[in-house]
Amino acid sequence: MSRSDETHIEVAGAEVRISHPDKIVFPEPGVTKLDLVRYYLAVAEGALRGAGGRPLVLKRFVKGIDAEPFFQKRVSENRPPYVGVATLRYASGTSADEAVIRDAAGLAWIVNLGCLDLNPHAVRAEDIDHPDELRVDLDPMPGVDWSQIVDVAFVVRDVLGDHGLVGWPKTSGSRGIHILVRIRPEWEFRDVRLAAEALAREVEARAPGLATARWWKEERGESVFVDFNQNAKDRTVASAYSVRALPDARVSMPLGWDELRTRRPEEFTAVTVPELFAARGDAHAGIDDAPGSLDGLLQLAERLGPAEKAPRGTGSGGSGRVGAAGTGGTGRRASTMPLIEIARTKTKPEAEDALTQWKAAHPEAAGMLHPADVLVDGMRGSSSQWYRVRINLQHVPEDARPPQEPLLADYDPWAGREWPSAPSPGG
Repeated sequence: MSRSDETHIEVAGAEVRISHPDKIVFPEPGVTKLDLVRYYLAVAEGALRGAGGRPLVLKRFVKGIDAEPFFQKRVSENRPPYVGVATLRYASGTSADEAVIRDAAGLAWIVNLGCLDLNPHAVRAEDIDHPDELRVDLDPMPGVDWSQIVDVAFVVRDVLGDHGLVGWPKTSGSRGIHILVRIRPEWEFRDVRLAAEALAREVEARAPGLATARWWKEERGESVFVDFNQNAKDRTVASAYSVRALPDARVSMPLGWDELRTRRPEEFTAVTVPELFAARGDAHAGIDDAPGSLDGLLQLAERLGPAEKAPRGTGSGGSGRVGAAGTGGTGRRASTMPLIEIARTKTKPEAEDALTQWKAAHPEAAGMLHPADVLVDGMRGSSSQWYRVRINLQHVPEDARPPQEPLLADYDPWAGREWPSAPSPGG
């Protein structure tokens, strides 16, 4: 390789060699390899907060974003002095000396290897047996839109809060949302995974039809999979500010909870994020301030009992659909649960009033409901939030289930909005 085909930059007191700096990595926005290095240097504080000090699996796109990457667990012996090592041992009996970076020079070194995103384990290099991070990966099935993923994220936030934990959301950089939870490094991987599974099951119970903890993809329907298995010992996820292998160089972007309903994943790219980061800083700046306890989720796991094994040979089954109201007017999802819709309202007090009216009209059924059977969902409309009230009659005997009735309130959040005309065939 000629000297003209490389450059050297000084980062954090170290000289880092960058080969092929002008190589185009993302043709659509015209992002080069050196541009990627500069991106990570611009967001280094946030990127290191997510990946620094942790063993990393190197996901290398040496043949470009359209080719399959390869995963390198074992770091090269001729690594620079600013790149450390942590030895991870697995149940299979294998082990790997994985890279550990702690400064911006390490970020530049990783990008030079052809890595786009950062894939750290949920442990610190100083204690590789006790995770300090529980990871909630909200993975949408095909046909699920962003607003549904956001709705599930807020259910996750509520479940975490009910069990003494704080979640920090970020876009996955693809279609989903990651919610990170700092915990004290006092539990082993199996405990963290059990806690995450209990969380997923509780989210599914509170949002039936919207979220699922079912492991088998064919059983999830049009829902958001709460992927608890990302907390297994051998798993990594793309960390904060990672650039993903999508044509627009999309970034896994930390957000505040107040931003989830107003921002979209495609807004955040390697081109747009540096300016945003300079203006606002890192939305996850406080994530390390107050690590929490898993005791609450582990107690929930004990109350829930062993997770039910996935049934075999099941079809779609069940009509699920309760008229137009059963699909929220969209026709997108036919729940297998016996759902009826009570009301659609502009405000939450109106939603609560409608629920009170329904319970008064159907006291026998209302007395059989579990807390998770009452679904009052904040929904995103064309310009504001509205509320949908549904009842899951799964705990009411079939012969005692009230039918779907006319809505007690029928607010239309899209009233007055003009929709574009559908194109003519072949147009």
